[in-house]
Amino acid sequence: MSWHTLKRIIKTVLLGLVAVLLVGQFIRPKKNHSATPAAGDITLNHPTSPEVKQLLTVACYDCHSNNTRYPWYAEIQPAGWFLASHVEDGKRHLNFSEFGNYSRKRALSKLEEIKEVVEDHEMPLESYTLIHSDAQLSDDQIELLSDWAESVRQRILANPAN
Repeated sequence: MSWHTLKRIIKTVLLGLVAVLLVGQFIRPKKNHSATPAAGDITLNHPTSPEVKQLLTVACYDCHSNNTRYPWYAEIQPAGWFLASHVEDGKRHLNFSEFGNYSRKRALSKLEEIKEVVEDHEMPLESYTLIHSDAQLSDDQIELLSDWAESVRQRILANPAN
């Protein structure tokens, strides 16, 4: 194969990639926004201090609620597609906006899981905190979230009607 032919192939491939990326900008995922808190939101159904509510909003709700704060790069595809997929996966595991609709058993399990993943520094994800430095939890904040999750769990256990 001649150098001229190889250059033509490389140019064609690069132009094709640019075209695919340009077309991709017009295919956007649906945004995860809700105008008002859902009736099932955990903070509406269980006492939550302003400090805990702020921590949940900053460190958890982008991926685990029906209201994501999107960074600027979410407007660029394929980053937007990746974020949409990541949010859907997070909501599948735990959705604070729908927590009030969970069965008693599932709610208790999720609260135990919240404590574990926060105490073990598994959440928020490191990839998230690299970009969202305000979501990096101090030891005091971890203890505050863990204690809150345990107090909600105890309230649910104390109320057999749930």
